Amino acid sequence: MDLELSPEQRRLRTEVIAFARAELGHDVAADDQAGRFPSQDWRRCADFGVLGWPIPQAYGGSGFDPLTTVVALEALGYGCRDNGLVFAVNNHLWGCAIYLMLHGTAEQKERYLRPLATGSLIGAHALSEEQAGSDVLAVATTAKRDGDGYRLDGSKCFVSNGPVADVFIVMARTGDRAAGQDHLSAFVVTSDMPGVAVRRERPKMGLRTAPMGVVTFDGTPVPAANLLGREGSGYRVFAATIDWERAFMFAPQVGAMERLLEASVRHATSRHQFGQAIGGFQAVSHQLADMKIRLELARMLLYRVGWLKREGRLALLETTMAKIFVSDSLVQTASSAMTIHGARGYLTEDGIERELRDALGGPIYGGTNAVQRGVLAELLGVSGALHHRGPR
Repeated sequence: MDLELSPEQRRLRTEVIAFARAELGHDVAADDQAGRFPSQDWRRCADFGVLGWPIPQAYGGSGFDPLTTVVALEALGYGCRDNGLVFAVNNHLWGCAIYLMLHGTAEQKERYLRPLATGSLIGAHALSEEQAGSDVLAVATTAKRDGDGYRLDGSKCFVSNGPVADVFIVMARTGDRAAGQDHLSAFVVTSDMPGVAVRRERPKMGLRTAPMGVVTFDGTPVPAANLLGREGSGYRVFAATIDWERAFMFAPQVGAMERLLEASVRHATSRHQFGQAIGGFQAVSHQLADMKIRLELARMLLYRVGWLKREGRLALLETTMAKIFVSDSLVQTASSAMTIHGARGYLTEDGIERELRDALGGPIYGGTNAVQRGVLAELLGVSGALHHRGPR
């Protein structure tokens, strides 16, 4: 595998960083404090093409190959200080658009994927429930046959982008739970359908500019044409798509790690105590060294996933490792950045404490790292290592 970026990829990286620095995140401190979705920055992302990077040109996207998409997302995370906005973009791409891209019919792609690529619609993934998170097969939301379509009843929680989303990918039960994996089906549901109600979740620690909500369905009529795949194939649709989310959603975190390392080096070389720059003290310099090691290893894992996906190869092992390592590494790097910045890191004005708050969500969303370690152990052949029924 050649990890050397092509001239086109290097140029793209430079352009994305310049765009993100110039156009995004200027009000992030105020937006974070207010828990406000930066709709103008979202529109800027749409106009720049961010929301269509991996989507084929035939449906209004850029048609980037997986490795190029990874490079672009990493650059976005490096250049944009609003981690919540970037998280919202990733939920749009990997919780919604990718499902339509991989499993949608031509009509579904034309109707939903094209406006998702241009930003005319905002996407979200309505999966988790009060009793169904990692245990995907425990989903209780039902979709019962009603004439030529279905009636959807149930409630989804922790839906990122929920309060602003126009399109939801919804997992619902279409059969008896005894049927195992065959009782789940995937649907495309829009926020304007009768019986759909969205309310905002309680305030959260980090990623506050990415709104989270509860979505309920009360007898919502869903046409059969909105079924993704066939009835009963929802779990297979989910399992075939989730590894994109596990890795690609964390590409911007590698960019954030580089941004935090650079900020920490600047502070360590400019801040003086006891007659010298604090970077000269081993307690600081070793933390910087570890930050650099984590950054390079995370990037290598991530680029390998992008390369494998570009080559059309399976990458479940690699995506699982990338999800665990990148998210854990960002938490460690953000914590080190706060330690190195000392009291300044603890203050809100420099944004380091916000970076740490945002990072703490990574080991939880996209499938908790505790569960992912069980997945990884099973992939290594350790029988009984995973004590749950779903892949996240």
